[in-house]
Amino acid sequence: MRRLRHITGQHRTPFTNRMLGGVLAFTAGAVNAGGFLLIGLYTSHMTGFASMLADNLVLGNARLVLGALGALLAFVAGAAFTAVLVNWSRHHWLRSEYALPLLVEAVLLMVFGLMGATMTRQTPFAVPLALLVLAFTMGLQNALVSKVSSSQIRTTHMTGVITDLGIELGKLLYWNRSASPPESHVRANRAKLNLLVTLLGLFVTGGLAGALAFKYVGFVGVVPLALVLMALALPPLFADRRRVLRMRAEAHLPI
Repeated sequence: MRRLRHITGQHRTPFTNRMLGGVLAFTAGAVNAGGFLLIGLYTSHMTGFASMLADNLVLGNARLVLGALGALLAFVAGAAFTAVLVNWSRHHWLRSEYALPLLVEAVLLMVFGLMGATMTRQTPFAVPLALLVLAFTMGLQNALVSKVSSSQIRTTHMTGVITDLGIELGKLLYWNRSASPPESHVRANRAKLNLLVTLLGLFVTGGLAGALAFKYVGFVGVVPLALVLMALALPPLFADRRRVLRMRAEAHLPI
């Protein structure tokens, strides 16, 4: 429990950021691939939705414009919700500021896994409710890991990860002239390179697992992911609960 608490705890280290980023990259890959099999759209791919919005504004396809707008708004709302939860936790001196959004994500995925078949109805945005729920969840997750890592890690899309991976590989392969001074040599950041490879690998692995799970068991395939996220989120929340109860008992306040 103590190790789990550290992964989503208030005090961050490069190791805990990598651990949390890896879990969330796997989750995002699974949700993205599985969501595509069920809905026909990649629910974390906001670049695609932004392009869809622009293209169909020109083409006059109101249905696709509404769908793209709905996905974008849901993603933004999820990111904003994370910011609200984190800042509310900080203002109330809670140490579970990062665990609380993760718990919300776990609950949303659990609801999606158990009730996804009822989320196929169309919304005013001309897309299934499931799409909006997953886009909201991915926005929430991306904002969470961005806050945790000071914007150094992204998990719901791989464009930036692959770009940075290419940059570091270019540095690694660069031929430094032996005659040039050592301080001018180009050197790859091997720790960053390892992180990028890990994130990409876990995203792809999550995609494979999610596609298989959604193909053979349907919506319920997301339930194990929700349980893992709950296991990561609950220890800091329990620790905060115990701390608040202890403080109230010491101050002789009603619980």
